[in-house]
Amino acid sequence: MTIIYNVDTEKEVTPLMVRDAMLECFYQAHCLDASLGSGGAVKDKLRRDYCSQIVRKAFVDSGGDFAKPTKASIKGAVEELKEFSKNFRDREIINRHAAEIYQLAKKIK
Repeated sequence: MTIIYNVDTEKEVTPLMVRDAMLECFYQAHCLDASLGSGGAVKDKLRRDYCSQIVRKAFVDSGGDFAKPTKASIKGAVEELKEFSKNFRDREIINRHAAEIYQLAKKIK
């Protein structure tokens, strides 16, 4: 069994599951950072909300619909997020995360 951002790759994968995996991926990559310090549930919610806004914007900027993602809109949003992330993260890390999401997207029927 392989789990990628809470998605079991051996089971059916839906666009909503991949979108939610993108949220978790982006949160882990950009907001779950020891240098940001702790702050409890309130600070964690603010970080998750921040990440959610960026992912939502990536869908909009690529012509997709966050509420009704498709395989194509997921790929477009990933490309937007890669572009955004290049200012903060190493290209190798960005490509690794993108590859994980693409792996999930390939499983969408």
